Amino acid sequence: MGRLSLIFAALLMLSAISLVTARFQSRQLFVESERIAAKARELDTDWRRLQLERAELARHARIDEAAREDLGMIASSPDRTLYIKGASPVAKPTSPSEAAAPAGGQP
Repeated sequence: MGRLSLIFAALLMLSAISLVTARFQSRQLFVESERIAAKARELDTDWRRLQLERAELARHARIDEAAREDLGMIASSPDRTLYIKGASPVAKPTSPSEAAAPAGGQP
């Protein structure tokens, strides 16, 4: 009976140590989980702030203002617009003798 009591006492101690270890690990995991969740919330807030900042920076009115004030640009008007006509395409030779002839009309 004494031996059996010692075995049960040892098992009880092992069980208690195991329980304490499991609870400690559970608390550590909970703290880590909360830390990660807080970091995720912080990153989400930063992401939303950056999205708003990007939208603000991409506004046409802001770009127009920066072009006018910082770069000294002005809006173009029809009287200041210069139109360039493209060159007409080169005529393809119609006969083999025209293809062999050098440019300028000299043989």
